[in-house]
Amino acid sequence: MPNPAKSLALVIPLAVAMTWVVGREPESGTLPPSTLNADEEILFYPTYGRFDEQAQVWRFDVHGKVFEPEDGSFKRALLIATLKSSMRGNVEIDKDAFLSDRIRPFLVDNERGKSVTIDVAGNQFAAGVSAANGHFRRSLVSDAAGLGVGPQDIGAPQSRVLTFTAVLPSRDSRSFDGRIHLIAPRGVSLISDIDDTIKHSQVTDRSELLQNTFTRAFRAVDGMPELYADLADVGVAFHYVSGSPWQLYPPLQAFFSDQGFPQGTYHLKYFRLTDSSGLGLLSSQRATKLAAIEPLLDSFPDRRFILLGDSGEHDPEIYGQLARDYPDQIAGIFIRNVTASDRMDGRFQTAFEQVPADRWRLFDDASQIRDVVVDLAE
Repeated sequence: MPNPAKSLALVIPLAVAMTWVVGREPESGTLPPSTLNADEEILFYPTYGRFDEQAQVWRFDVHGKVFEPEDGSFKRALLIATLKSSMRGNVEIDKDAFLSDRIRPFLVDNERGKSVTIDVAGNQFAAGVSAANGHFRRSLVSDAAGLGVGPQDIGAPQSRVLTFTAVLPSRDSRSFDGRIHLIAPRGVSLISDIDDTIKHSQVTDRSELLQNTFTRAFRAVDGMPELYADLADVGVAFHYVSGSPWQLYPPLQAFFSDQGFPQGTYHLKYFRLTDSSGLGLLSSQRATKLAAIEPLLDSFPDRRFILLGDSGEHDPEIYGQLARDYPDQIAGIFIRNVTASDRMDGRFQTAFEQVPADRWRLFDDASQIRDVVVDLAE
């Protein structure tokens, strides 16, 4: 009998390779439009830009994916079979419980070799070529005139969201838009985990995690939308870092918007399904998170960062390492206590070794940290 996870790996290939090309200022004239067919789409992920005060230019990334929507029953059946084999007990999943907004991104046909051109404030940029997994990413550079935004227009500590659109062939009337968060050199940023920090997921229980991810409505952790809204009011910039795969970005973004979480950049995970790991790859990985967070800290050496996570997996260890490596930038660490742990447990003493005791804390409810976190941000 064929292994459903192995079969699924064949029909949903996802490569981790990406195109990283250093961009330039917009060229004069008009660039060729994106090489997008009528049955293909572009999904842009929100990124950030920083103003290089020495060179007097903006440096920013454009990141997205080119794909062809696919709702085939064969792929759906395979994914359902894989989920059922990973869940505890006799869990019945039908097409009504299997939320379409969660499953559809896993069923698309990824399109490789597609060049993408974008228009930002009337200037065109070559945004990269899609890899085997459909993803493209390009680092770009522009003077203030090229983006229509000078450093004085964002004003520390506030950030500004710059929207752009894909340039398509003249016969194509569709619109695919993206956004870049232009962040001031100085101010306060929040780096936030997602699963079990601001959204109930139960990452430590694979069966519950899969059901919370695919068959149940997302639920926000009480008090967290309000806390994050308070931080947005004082000019904090937001970066959501998670071990969840990029395929979950659309439903996560919709959920965040519905719950009132502030807009921010997303830093998720590339992965493909295999016969051995299945959807266990939904769990976070230490190396993945460090690889996402360290460039943020390096890009903004004069900003202060608040780190917010939970005790379910590796956030204490990750954040403790960052606090030791970037002591002048990490203003505070807050860990939601989902494991009924004690601050004096050996795990935390090791994770936060050499980190000042007043720099980190465990909490059960957002109300316990609201005033401290807002004070740090002001």
